[in-house]
Amino acid sequence: MTDLRPAIVTAVLLFTTYLGSLFGQSIPAVYDRLQYAADSSLLLTLPDGSSQQLSRREARFTLSGVSPRVEAAGDGLRMHFSARRLRNGRITYGLIPYGQHTYPTAVLRFTAAIDSSGRALLNIRNDLREGYDHTGWQASGYGVIGYRLTDAQGVIVYEGKQAFELADDVFSPLPTLLRGPFVANVTANSAVIWYETSVPVSSQLSLSDGRSFGGGQPVSRHELQLDGLLPGRRYDYSVSCGRTRVRYHFHTAPADGEQVPFTLAYASDSRSGYGGGERSLGGTNTQIMTRIAALSRREGAAFVQFTGDLVDGYLSQPDEMRLQLTNWIHAVEPYWHYMPFYVGMGNHEALGWATAEGRTVVDGFPWESHAAEAIFAERFVNPLNGPESEDGAVYDPRPDVAGDFPSYKENVYYYTYGNAAMVVLNSNYWFAPGLRRAPYIGGNLHGYLMDQQMAWLQQTLARLENDPGIDHVFVTLHTPPFPNGGHRGDCMWYDGNNQPRPHIAGQPVAKGIIERRDDFLQLLANESSKVVAVMAGDEHNYNRMRIDDTTPRYPDAWDKPRLSLQRSFWQIINGAAGAPFYAQQQAPWSAAVEGFTVQNALCLFDVDGKSVMLRVINPDTLEEIDRARLR
Repeated sequence: MTDLRPAIVTAVLLFTTYLGSLFGQSIPAVYDRLQYAADSSLLLTLPDGSSQQLSRREARFTLSGVSPRVEAAGDGLRMHFSARRLRNGRITYGLIPYGQHTYPTAVLRFTAAIDSSGRALLNIRNDLREGYDHTGWQASGYGVIGYRLTDAQGVIVYEGKQAFELADDVFSPLPTLLRGPFVANVTANSAVIWYETSVPVSSQLSLSDGRSFGGGQPVSRHELQLDGLLPGRRYDYSVSCGRTRVRYHFHTAPADGEQVPFTLAYASDSRSGYGGGERSLGGTNTQIMTRIAALSRREGAAFVQFTGDLVDGYLSQPDEMRLQLTNWIHAVEPYWHYMPFYVGMGNHEALGWATAEGRTVVDGFPWESHAAEAIFAERFVNPLNGPESEDGAVYDPRPDVAGDFPSYKENVYYYTYGNAAMVVLNSNYWFAPGLRRAPYIGGNLHGYLMDQQMAWLQQTLARLENDPGIDHVFVTLHTPPFPNGGHRGDCMWYDGNNQPRPHIAGQPVAKGIIERRDDFLQLLANESSKVVAVMAGDEHNYNRMRIDDTTPRYPDAWDKPRLSLQRSFWQIINGAAGAPFYAQQQAPWSAAVEGFTVQNALCLFDVDGKSVMLRVINPDTLEEIDRARLR
């Protein structure tokens, strides 16, 4: 009897290809065995000829779902939330005392019910009168509410803001400064200030030198480039949105190459912890992250570098990822008014197509709207000096056509401060969480730096090596070359197995993970004399180790060339920003590990001329955990 299954599969694939053309969508050439189905999900052809459906998993909450429609309502404001899971939940609210404190935050005091249709009434006139009016809204006729949303089970979902006005005895919602302003991309002569408003407005920023910026067409996402600044100066600035006007300040970087002492702060891995409450607020450990930001500010950090696993992630819907990343932004917002936070990607920023069981399999596409890299770039403001993408690499199936790979925009970059440079890499670019189960689809491996990113890194380190004003280079990425606790089975080691590697349209690339780790070490140790440390996370602990040619770094049966390291450098792992801890595991290099702890930790690098000191402090207890001279 004739087996009709191959013909049926072929017919299904041809039909789904036709459907994809109707939808105006195409499958990126770097994937194999995928076709669009009639409902815009994907059909994956398995090796045995059967098919499996991949789809975009439904979101629990989205940023649009928790962002209310607000209207006047007698004695206050009525909020309408579209998120179904907020129904029968609660909104807790209070006034934000702008202008009274350096770090103004909401003073929560009253609670209202969210009814079964998603509506909540904030009775401002009765609740926030007299002894509860600490901002003077009754006299001015204006105020800003800060609020917290919890679902019917009491789980915190989101925190937001809403400005209001009382005129002619009628309450009205006002355009609101929802997020920010935030300081970004600070150099000796420039900075970016960015913020978001509830509705498109023509907003203005004023500097203490008398200049003004903005004020153009109404927008809700504001990114203002401030040029013509002087090195090492404090600039006071104010931002207006409707009746709201906030005032903060920032400092420009020292002149390029100037050896002015400064401190940089570093951490990673702030996704949800255990214990509920602020430890698990909409995808992030707000409790620890807020303390890390406050401690960074107290210790005088010039900037904070945070590299990966900001949130729980592993999502399918872009607007759910927006919500989680926004919750992280809110956690550090009061301190971000004054100093930059530079962020990098980790594996938990994964966003893509999922199985029916909910496992994220491959990076989302179309790249411009559903890739993890695109949503990350949309939420943050980072330098734009990184590589374009992996397009044009030797394994690119269409080397003369752009767009086969997602973008490196704002997830790979570098910046300088005085006599130091920070190089930010993405070791979870085009990440396919299902790669080990289904390499025949295609995708990148957790911990693998692909060819074009490596070429850019080589060029960047060479540029910094030849810059006489740069004494110290720090390289940061999420996955450490030498894992010590919790990720011995992946990162750049995979229990000593070199076979794991990316697959392009189902075909493996030439080099395995340990070979690629050695390529990375070659650049850090043998082609640069300035790299002080590689700063990583992924493992939810803190530890440091000096890496040199005596460091054991190969499995016993290694049959490929062994790299000789011409000098030493440090590996600093700090994934202790609130994610569930990992204890130490034994590895070939364990004897070199120092200072290991599962306490929450903030790394502070004190740069002073030719020297670099490391201090590590627990943001919970303020105890000093570790101290070492790195250079």
